[in-house]
Amino acid sequence: MHRFMLGLSDLATTSFAISPIQEATLSLRMWTHPGHYALQAPAFERLRPAFERVDSVLLRSLVAENRWVPDFLTPRPGTPGPDFRTELAVVRALPPERLRPELEQTFLPHGRPLPAPLAAGLTDPARLLARITDALEEYWEVCLAPAWWPRARAVLEADLVYRARLLAQHGAAALFADLDARLHWEDGVLSINRRWTEWDQDVTVDGRGLVLTPTFFARGAVTMIGNDRPPQISYPARGQAGMARPAAPVTPRALELLLGAPKARLLILLAEPASTTDLAYRMGVTPGAVSQHLAVLFSTGLVTRARHGRSVLYTRSPLGDELSGGPRRG
Repeated sequence: MHRFMLGLSDLATTSFAISPIQEATLSLRMWTHPGHYALQAPAFERLRPAFERVDSVLLRSLVAENRWVPDFLTPRPGTPGPDFRTELAVVRALPPERLRPELEQTFLPHGRPLPAPLAAGLTDPARLLARITDALEEYWEVCLAPAWWPRARAVLEADLVYRARLLAQHGAAALFADLDARLHWEDGVLSINRRWTEWDQDVTVDGRGLVLTPTFFARGAVTMIGNDRPPQISYPARGQAGMARPAAPVTPRALELLLGAPKARLLILLAEPASTTDLAYRMGVTPGAVSQHLAVLFSTGLVTRARHGRSVLYTRSPLGDELSGGPRRG
């Protein structure tokens, strides 16, 4: 069991963030354990030809059969929405002498030897670190950034808006309970009911802040392997099914007659926060068309909107809930 000790000031400074480099690194699990993340499997199967053109052997070795990834590849975000290159610069700045301990603590405690590409590269740690970060950068640019990340970012941003609302309305206990079944909050202690080692680990936050990051590539709440880094917990993101274009939502006939089919579909989809880009992808239309319909729904008080970073997220208003005949989740 992992236990985070939070004082009142620590709880007040607990925050949420999106990490593109975390998603890039954890997505390497798709190439070794695709069955664990079935919702992402169709998209990544389409990316397979591009993945095989990058340094796929080295990238796979960072996960291998282990599924754990080295802590230095998932640094805690410094802002709520850092860009990939800013986070990659943090990884590149790792002192080369730290590379071996980072890799060994990832594999050896689980009874796994270091994968051959990593073990061979440790004869020159600085060069191996450069190879790893260069491969990650190419993987991002070739495979993820063109189409997958824009949709993924919209889903992750919607998750953060939902969490912020839940915290404001119901407090920390409800927030932590909703994040994941592995998490338990009681008397200032946030516990993750899962073993990474053969012993319990206690982490005193002690003014360092706790950052919570949603991810597509975890089946439950997880944290860093070591305790020497700033506290961070990753948890499964909401709305992952939206990454695959779903079937058209079922809309009440009366709602279609009142609003028209496109606006009625939008209102049904907006049971959870979503961006214009995400809605356009899910509806199979242009963002411009979605924007026009959203403007009408907003002006009539059927949806609300809130800015998160560079995105504006929409969701149904209480009036929109009543009209659509469905309750809002959260």
